[in-house]
Amino acid sequence: MTSRTRTGAGVIGALAGVVALAGVAVAPAAQAATGCAVTYTTNDWPGGFTAAITIQNLGSAINGWSLGFAFPASGQKVDTGWSATFSQSGQNVTATNVDYNAAIATGASVSIGFNGSWSGSNPKPASFTLNGVTCTGSVTTSSPSPTPTPSPSPSPSPSPSATPSPSPSATPTRSPSPSPSPSPTGGKPTVAADGTGTYRTVQAAIDAVASGNSSRKVITIKPGTYREIVTIPANKPYITLQGLGSSPGDVVIVNNHYAGGNGGTFNSATAFVNGHDSALTNLTISNDYVEDGSTVNQQAVALNLNADRAVLSNVRLLGDQDTFLINDSARAYVKSSYIEGTVDFIFGGGTAVLDDCDIYEKRSSGAPITAARTDAAKTYGFLVYRSRITGATGNTTQLGRPWGPDAQVLYRESSLSSTIKTSQPWTDMSGNSWKNARFFEYRNTGAGATVNSNRPQMSDSQAANYTPQKYLAGSDGWNPIG
Repeated sequence: MTSRTRTGAGVIGALAGVVALAGVAVAPAAQAATGCAVTYTTNDWPGGFTAAITIQNLGSAINGWSLGFAFPASGQKVDTGWSATFSQSGQNVTATNVDYNAAIATGASVSIGFNGSWSGSNPKPASFTLNGVTCTGSVTTSSPSPTPTPSPSPSPSPSPSATPSPSPSATPTRSPSPSPSPSPTGGKPTVAADGTGTYRTVQAAIDAVASGNSSRKVITIKPGTYREIVTIPANKPYITLQGLGSSPGDVVIVNNHYAGGNGGTFNSATAFVNGHDSALTNLTISNDYVEDGSTVNQQAVALNLNADRAVLSNVRLLGDQDTFLINDSARAYVKSSYIEGTVDFIFGGGTAVLDDCDIYEKRSSGAPITAARTDAAKTYGFLVYRSRITGATGNTTQLGRPWGPDAQVLYRESSLSSTIKTSQPWTDMSGNSWKNARFFEYRNTGAGATVNSNRPQMSDSQAANYTPQKYLAGSDGWNPIG
């Protein structure tokens, strides 16, 4: 399929987004820790390694942290990192929190990591400090795989959110389709990059599922970064991808394809979910291609969703332009999740309910969040329900624009921050007038939720027919909400 060409692809990477937010918001001062326990695990190969670090706080609660350690010899260095900002001076390394994992309660843990290079040998750090205080708990270093393994490339630096990350939520019950199996509490994971699972890649686990399966298959994924393209084919329904970490940032599926180099927008995705009744829970899907300033073929999709009756729960979708594609065939229930991007980063002709989600516009100059292409025969397109809309700057972000002339989008009972361009939150696209599209708001709150002639409001009587259940019911009465 041909790629969509649109103007407005600004130059900003995930790390730049962190810096931008830091310029407008001051984080609470970090508290000193009385101790910590650190697990430092590496996979090595000639000339390089990947390190996974788990930090457990043994002291008082922390809101903002810095982990310090030193390589025992010269020749080792951090190349790229994830879930933290890394800096190095000589042999000394400092890892500093990003916004979403700044708080560590007493006894709680966070997971970070990096790719490194080395010459000669790859010794492990002997000690760590947390906020300048030497860790008094255990320091464990290990290399679980005796043979070289491919380097998992870093996940993007998570874009900051002005609201707390949503709490983990169990995958909602699907009816009338089979319910997913309960979350495993122990045993061998299905997928583990370090070799401790049945498979090393997510795609290998999917490939092992028999075609035409009629029951739920839960693929559990050990914390780590999985740089691959993942496809759940149409002939493999009822597959659940379930991260086993303490937060969705612990399991990251990432790649960096983009429209210009990979056959157009739709082919650029990191994950293609096509099998009906698919479910994703407690993980991140990211496209870490960074916009280079060009206005042509810069779309880079994280998740391309074709699956009908799909459920995403406690998931992060990270990208720049065109993060989340919801195709015509899809009905999707997205619960307690986080979605970020720059331009049209929730788009397509499908039907989706985003319930209790955090949606973040990370481009400093703002842009439209949605680009719906709802068919005229469809009553329902996108419903943003009881969610939180934030952004990097004030009065710059638009609620959406119509990719198709009959686009349908409703922001309902949501918190719209000051990032929303209050005087004109909808805009035209490709000859389609926003005024002719089916764009509405209903009982929103927050600094960005003003009412004027450019902001059509749904009446109470209309709103009764635009509930999450009605969006998703279709002809089969699907109700994933319970």
